Amino acid sequence: MVKISDISLGEFPLLLAPMEDVSDPPFRALCKENGADVVYTEFISSEGLIRDAAKSVQKLDIYEKERPVGIQIFGANLDSMLRSVEIVEASKPDIIDINFGCPVKKVVSKGAGAGILRDIPLMVKLTAEMVKHTSLPLTVKTRLGWDHDSIKIVEVAERLQDVGVKAISIHGRTRAQMYKGDADWKPISAVKNNSRMHIPIFGNGDVNSPERAMEMRDRYGLDGAMIGRASIGNPWFFNQVKNYFKKGTYSDYPTLKDRVEVAKRHLEMSIAWKGEVLGVLETRRHYANYFKGIPDFKLYRKAMVTTNDSNGVFETLNRVLDEVAEPA
Repeated sequence: MVKISDISLGEFPLLLAPMEDVSDPPFRALCKENGADVVYTEFISSEGLIRDAAKSVQKLDIYEKERPVGIQIFGANLDSMLRSVEIVEASKPDIIDINFGCPVKKVVSKGAGAGILRDIPLMVKLTAEMVKHTSLPLTVKTRLGWDHDSIKIVEVAERLQDVGVKAISIHGRTRAQMYKGDADWKPISAVKNNSRMHIPIFGNGDVNSPERAMEMRDRYGLDGAMIGRASIGNPWFFNQVKNYFKKGTYSDYPTLKDRVEVAKRHLEMSIAWKGEVLGVLETRRHYANYFKGIPDFKLYRKAMVTTNDSNGVFETLNRVLDEVAEPA
């Protein structure tokens, strides 16, 4: 049984990764319904929270049906991070996660996200102070290192555990790699197999099939998988992995009707949560995967991602049901 502090997550839990403009409440709800054991919010700027910036504050919205749910924050200023912890606690998440892995330039340039991998003592000090500042379990998401020549993740993970972190998720790339090349899970396995480690170690990066998830569990011995891009437009992925673990076979892929109904629900929930304009805009990235493998679908997808009117998207989805044949 894998546990974060006293939160039981079952055997080899599957975690929905925090993804900007993806891991919002509507999508988290769909992933939770379809087998995700833990879901995380989009990453939230500590500076935005303490300034009461509307976009940052809205990301604090969580719902009972999501639990256990983690709120992820990022920043490099100790005072701002401590003040943001107090704000986050008011939303009553189960877990607070610190993002030490985001590779995006505008985050890194401020020394936050993966930028802090250039200053491990600061990373550890900031984490230690945050652990002291909250009664909630504190977890960390990070990368292997800044670049190939500075990979010290085994030592870094030990130091984070020693100051009170309750679990660590590690993306198998350096910041220099961004999202290019293949994720390397061997250093993550080295963290897990370090005899000093006793907290859960979750792997992240290229978990894009049930077979890969099983490899992460059986070959690399990790405690769970954090799934990001493979879930976009495919909230069923979590149950597909679980079915593969249980039966050794793929579960039936959702029918065309299933895909249309979930795409409609996703859009409805997004509009209800963030309004018509953003609701329509931010669900677009999901449609290609919702209908992956459907032949001759290009014109329908183009219609969905070019209209700014939700009625137009719903009309296209209804046309899909009426005009498109179920894939063989």
